Amino acid sequence: MKFLDQAKIYVKAGDGGAGCVSFRREKFIEFGGPDGGDGGRGGSIVAECTDGLNTLIDYRYQQHFKARTGVHGMGRNRAGANSPDVILKVPVGTQIYEEDGETMIADFTEVGQRAVICKGGNGGFGNAYFKTSTNQAPRRANPGLAGEEKTIWLRLKLIADAGLVGLPNAGKSTFLATVTAAKPKIADYPFTTLHPGLGVVRVDGREFVLADIPGLIEGAHEGHGLGDRFLGHVERCRVLLHLVDGTCEHAGKAYKVIRNELAAYSEDLAAKPEIVALSKVDSLSPELLKEQMARLKRAAKKAPIALSSASGEGIQEALRQLFDIIGTAKTADAIIEKPVLEKNNTWQP
Repeated sequence: MKFLDQAKIYVKAGDGGAGCVSFRREKFIEFGGPDGGDGGRGGSIVAECTDGLNTLIDYRYQQHFKARTGVHGMGRNRAGANSPDVILKVPVGTQIYEEDGETMIADFTEVGQRAVICKGGNGGFGNAYFKTSTNQAPRRANPGLAGEEKTIWLRLKLIADAGLVGLPNAGKSTFLATVTAAKPKIADYPFTTLHPGLGVVRVDGREFVLADIPGLIEGAHEGHGLGDRFLGHVERCRVLLHLVDGTCEHAGKAYKVIRNELAAYSEDLAAKPEIVALSKVDSLSPELLKEQMARLKRAAKKAPIALSSASGEGIQEALRQLFDIIGTAKTADAIIEKPVLEKNNTWQP
């Protein structure tokens, strides 16, 4: 299954059913009067956050969603039926934007949340509605109101506790495969990872979710390489693990390249707690390891972790530091009072 984190779709709610013009015609009943029923409401377009989805691939092959028109009113005061709503099922972490790509309609962070994207049109009144003492035989009825329609963007941001960042071939996928049951593609050439991946880390009887995104290069915010479009998947993370390849020419310069790209993308992302680690230390001589650690310490202004996914060196130390920050952030989130959702758990923009 392909990983799809962005989709543009067209949605249209159903129009309301038209009212009916009808009169009662029965033998021996004089002046039966109007008995036209009202039209039914058109179906709405509703987005719902559901469990079991991790991609927007369903919206790759179908981009148009239209709800049915409400049933028209009928004689004998029979009102038309309301049309069913069209439900758009999206994974946790999905954001819905207007066509301009900037105005947010909904942000789904929990399973069960719902948001009405387009409201169906109301049904028109039948001629029985217009009966008065001075107009006892009205011969007019209202048409149904048109349903709303719009083009929207669906954007998925993975829900993870920690995120991996670094240059291509920094060892991010190898680290993910080592500490989780995930099986990302691993090779000795740049941009092996083309799509974000998730894995569950278990350390000391505790668990957290780790996200891996494709590597960044200098100028990613200008579209170089794979660009910075995947950085949105680590925006929700509580902490970043920055891996720097120990076999590169200068660990300090490699660190600054990624920091500059994070700052160019978002100040909030650059301000997130960060753990710095020098990877592939098993391939370095003691002299080169000491030199690269010193360079990285000067650039990051903190002591880095010497890490090797092949030998396991530094793995447990990095995981414990990650979990300490994640646990502190979760405690702080629990203290902050969250807004109360509606009874039907509907997200209100």
